[in-house]
Amino acid sequence: MFSKSRINEPGPKADDKPKAPETAAKPSMDFTPTAPKGKASASILSSDLTIVGNLRTTGDIQVEGTVEGDIRAHLLTVGETATIRGEIIADDIVVNGRVIGRVRGLKVRLTATARVEGDIIHKTIAIESGAHFEGSVQRQDDPLAQGRIAPPSPQPQLTAPATKPTDGV
Repeated sequence: MFSKSRINEPGPKADDKPKAPETAAKPSMDFTPTAPKGKASASILSSDLTIVGNLRTTGDIQVEGTVEGDIRAHLLTVGETATIRGEIIADDIVVNGRVIGRVRGLKVRLTATARVEGDIIHKTIAIESGAHFEGSVQRQDDPLAQGRIAPPSPQPQLTAPATKPTDGV
């Protein structure tokens, strides 16, 4: 009544003919970076972009827009149209735009178009003629060390002496 069908069995079927190998290239799933190896390109935040929050990378960032938050990077370039409200920490910092907050870097450069309102902690600094700077400058051998957040020290608990309730006397 029932017979076994060979339709779902693996292997060649009687009506199959051997196929010629395909010569068309198959798309590769391998990702090939466009930047040369060993040298990554910077992440660019365009002038129409506003970010609220902190940014952290081991790479390079070029900011042309607005960032309301702290930035940590290897090389940070603040473009002429950029405004950063927060602390910036990087090995190399080039400020062409506006920074409102503390600047910490091994090498800090303020160009003629820079506007900085905040303290600068650096190992080396260059300030071009025409840059506006309002704050203090402090040189440190390792200005990035204080950028790391240390755990808070325990605070002693203050307790008030117990008072005895009075009976209206």
